[in-house]
Amino acid sequence: MNKISTNLQDCYILEPARFGDARGYFSAPYIESEYRALGFQGLKQVSRSKSAKGVLRGMHFQKNEYAQAKIVEAIQGAVIDVVIDLRKSSSSYGKWTSVLLTPENGRQLYVPRGFAHGFLSLKDDTVFQYFVDNAYAPEQEGGIAWDDPTVGVDWQSFFDEYDISHPELSSKDTKYGGLADFEKEQA
Repeated sequence: MNKISTNLQDCYILEPARFGDARGYFSAPYIESEYRALGFQGLKQVSRSKSAKGVLRGMHFQKNEYAQAKIVEAIQGAVIDVVIDLRKSSSSYGKWTSVLLTPENGRQLYVPRGFAHGFLSLKDDTVFQYFVDNAYAPEQEGGIAWDDPTVGVDWQSFFDEYDISHPELSSKDTKYGGLADFEKEQA
């Protein structure tokens, strides 16, 4: 597995090895020992979502002892995956990064505990997969406004590049406050 550093502390782009020929390829998208070495606490759940082009899901996290680390990938279609470091002790607190995830590039993103996570679907019928190291607890779910100007994710450049006029959001994702609200909750 190739591990590529991002601008965020402890967050990595992962490229699992692929072995192929004219027939196709073989790859192991999850090897417990390799992911534990990153800090992943062990596989508890595998989830998938399917999205149309222009769907924006995020920016989500779980709180307290239900915080989750994730290894995420697009197994069909394409996404721009975005994470925000919400760990106050981190040198990259409040900063964000993004990565293009497609089946063709085979990339995954390792999202540590304490990060908000979301993605923008770039194609219809995009299937996104999450390997998660802690159980889902709806009462411990939280989020940051996807378009919080203090974080400054450059969503507009993604919309322009992929010909998306406006994002499709869930009602839940329109109600989250910004980073300042998150900080008040943590105080």
